[in-house]
Amino acid sequence: MADESVEKNEETAAASEQPAEAAPAEEAAVGTAEPEASAAGESGEEAGTAGPETEAAEATAAAEAPAAAAKAAVRIEPDIKFVRDVIEGGGTDLKKCFQCATCSVVCNVTPDDHPFPRKEMIWAQWGLKDKLVGDPDIWLCHQCNDCTAQCPRDAKPGRVMQAISKMTIPSLSKPGFLASGIGNPSALVLMAAIPVIIVALAVGLLGSFNPSRGEMVNGKLEHAGQIVYAQFLGHWPIVGVFTTFFVLSIIIFALGIRNYWGMMKQHAMEEGAPISGSGMAQVGPVLGEIAVHKRFGKCDETKDRKVSHLFIFYAFALLFLATIVSTLFTDLPLLWGGEGVVSPYPTISFVKLFAYPGAAAGIIGIGLITVNRFKHQEKIGIGSYFDWLLISIIILLMITGIGSVAFRLANIGPLAYPTYFLHLSTVMFLFIYAPFSKMAHMVYRGTAMAFARTAGRDTPM
Repeated sequence: MADESVEKNEETAAASEQPAEAAPAEEAAVGTAEPEASAAGESGEEAGTAGPETEAAEATAAAEAPAAAAKAAVRIEPDIKFVRDVIEGGGTDLKKCFQCATCSVVCNVTPDDHPFPRKEMIWAQWGLKDKLVGDPDIWLCHQCNDCTAQCPRDAKPGRVMQAISKMTIPSLSKPGFLASGIGNPSALVLMAAIPVIIVALAVGLLGSFNPSRGEMVNGKLEHAGQIVYAQFLGHWPIVGVFTTFFVLSIIIFALGIRNYWGMMKQHAMEEGAPISGSGMAQVGPVLGEIAVHKRFGKCDETKDRKVSHLFIFYAFALLFLATIVSTLFTDLPLLWGGEGVVSPYPTISFVKLFAYPGAAAGIIGIGLITVNRFKHQEKIGIGSYFDWLLISIIILLMITGIGSVAFRLANIGPLAYPTYFLHLSTVMFLFIYAPFSKMAHMVYRGTAMAFARTAGRDTPM
């Protein structure tokens, strides 16, 4: 039924739009030709020699009029599959929108002179995928869902915007089939198996599924009788394998940013507002704004999302710093004969100064996000599969990370090693699918913010 509705709308709009736009062009062409012909006719009457020229001018005008009309006409070619995918991807109430513009009025994040999401709703209804892919506003939307709560037709514009952004990821992050797969619940088992297999191969080839207790360090047995994860998979194999996939994700993101910036520039040109520049000058201000999640504070219905997202943001930042500190200040000295700290690290150590607060922030943040989902369920919904996949992965990451430490300290091998393996697999999942999952919004939203500043269309915060 959705397909039939879109196709009928296409035929109706095409039938009504082309004559409406063609008529002015025809009138303009004829209107220009008639005075010239009249003037030529008068001149011919006076001089008695201009008759053939008048006929030629009239013939030229008659020949050019259809061409001018064709040039003025706009042909709309809806992507029916894209409409279907948006609806199935979370924008289930897209067709309810009747363009009242309430959504754009109540949104506190949208610029006054470039409002959204009203235009995105009509573009999505018409299946204008090419316009949406290069539209910065689909990523500037911060999912406040004020529009969803206030929509008189219950069209849920916030969900539609999220579904659209999800559908554009395959056009930005390549290969696109990974984005399609990670967004498809039926493909979850296959997608989850990939990082598990990679970690299993790493352990089988570079570590041991039957690790010994303790480890030899400089000819001495350290941590005798204790669980040492380095015996399961050593630090440097972990650094080598995980860094490889982390760098691959960075490369995919970099190419995606380049693609998206080009699409936004093309979109701006088509809208009659071309811009120049790479936006590098805006990186600092954008990162500063992200660091405090300033725009989340403009939300009305879901203002509490700011705190929960800040916890998650700084949890990842602290855990990333813990990894960097572990490599640079404790393990690298071993390469040149120094005395680096060999894992497992002491309970009180420089590395743990970042790891403990990071883990705590992660647990608090993901807990608040989960609670808020249910708290706002009646007004804005509980969220899509795309949302819950990332939430579930972060929960699993935090639980397995803390569990790995707890079971190691308790010296319970049958629980410690499987938990640690699952933790490594979860981290690998994040690294592989970051450019294709909801985590991509951190990069593409920042890119859209930089573009909006460069184009001079950003709203004051």
